Amino acid sequence: MNTTVDLHQLVQCMGDAIIVADAHEKIILWNPAATRIFGYSAAEALGQTLDLIVPERQRHQHNAGYSNSMKTGTTRYGASLLKVPALHKDGSTLSIAFTVGMLFDDHHQANGVVAVIRDETERFAQERALKKRIADLENPQA
Repeated sequence: MNTTVDLHQLVQCMGDAIIVADAHEKIILWNPAATRIFGYSAAEALGQTLDLIVPERQRHQHNAGYSNSMKTGTTRYGASLLKVPALHKDGSTLSIAFTVGMLFDDHHQANGVVAVIRDETERFAQERALKKRIADLENPQA
């Protein structure tokens, strides 16, 4: 049995988006799931910055954190599951959950990040509706 993993095939077949950005936030890898979730083809996304999917109101904080991660070689998120808003090509807002990992060159200098992203928009809306329903049941209007 051949246990060699074809990494290209692995990235292409994943149901979650896999996005890799370089030290300057330029997108250098965008898999088919990223296209499905965000609406941009790989040709449209590659070479663009992550501002493509980061909502305007979060960009300053995102860019500052990204820059700091590139300088320090660390991320304050570690293996935590992050839940944030994101932008779709059509302008709509998505709710995404993702993990992020730091990438390093041969000299152990940070040179990018990889993010594995799942669209949680529908689940988040269902959760919000359920919380509202519970609140309405616990506090009935007389």
